[in-house]
Amino acid sequence: MEKNEITLSFDSEKMEALVFYLKKENTNVQHKMDEALRILYEETVPEPLREYLDAKSAPIRPRRPPRPSQPKAETPKPAPDSTGGGKGADV
Repeated sequence: MEKNEITLSFDSEKMEALVFYLKKENTNVQHKMDEALRILYEETVPEPLREYLDAKSAPIRPRRPPRPSQPKAETPKPAPDSTGGGKGADV
């Protein structure tokens, strides 16, 4: 989806103070403005429209060719008891 750039005016001394204190929080003005704009968008734009736009801008994944089916391995049947311990055996 195409991105738009937003230009804002803000007092330079206030901006310097903001940058200084955000740096202490390991963040910056750009990150905070992105977050604030996302919150404004989510509060303003109805969810069905947001979902539609998200689906519309989601990258289309290429379809994988189907895997060839492999025959299931048959489970081996137990061998008959060859110890001679069946009925009627003399011990």
